[in-house]
Amino acid sequence: MVNLGLTGSIGMGKSATADMFRQRGVPVHDSDAAVHALYAGRAAPLIEVAFPGTVRDGVVDRGALRQAVLGDGAAMQRLEAIIHPLVAQEREAFLRAAEKDNHAVVVLDIPLLFEIGGSSEVDAVVVVTAPESVQKSRVLARPGMTPEIFAAIVVKQIPDREKRARAHFIIDTSRGFEAAGREVDSILRAAAYLEKAGAHARNHSGHGNDGT
Repeated sequence: MVNLGLTGSIGMGKSATADMFRQRGVPVHDSDAAVHALYAGRAAPLIEVAFPGTVRDGVVDRGALRQAVLGDGAAMQRLEAIIHPLVAQEREAFLRAAEKDNHAVVVLDIPLLFEIGGSSEVDAVVVVTAPESVQKSRVLARPGMTPEIFAAIVVKQIPDREKRARAHFIIDTSRGFEAAGREVDSILRAAAYLEKAGAHARNHSGHGNDGT
């Protein structure tokens, strides 16, 4: 099974790209969705202890939590120490289920893949990108978003140019969804080749071990 790490800075179109993989029958683990579920579940009491007053009726108030950690590196590290291990557990369960169902390719949608050092844990990295002007326009159009919040988010992320330099595959969403879809199809063909090559190598290794 080939694990594709899907990443990209805020506003680049990563979520839309993840949906393209889903539409083609590829299982996708969404780290952001996992975090949202954890905020309404087992992470909530842990976060309330670390950041009192940020949980309402058993669910993390994302606005209150954002204010508690925004611009505070130590606070962000405390939050990540709570969330990252829980998300990793969810991801491992997803991978076990996908392998059990004999999927040839899966996608791990991880916004901060490079920032958390996760690129070494996937077989190939897909970076979703767009020009800076497009990114900024998309993000500032979101409800509740301000230039200050946008700047605080961007400063935590590895620059797009560096992500592109470290990618195995690049999808530019500024050229439209049809073009991005063609790039997704191309990536899946390459991943299928990698999966077949890996299966052949495993089979060959097995034959060598039993002398056949």
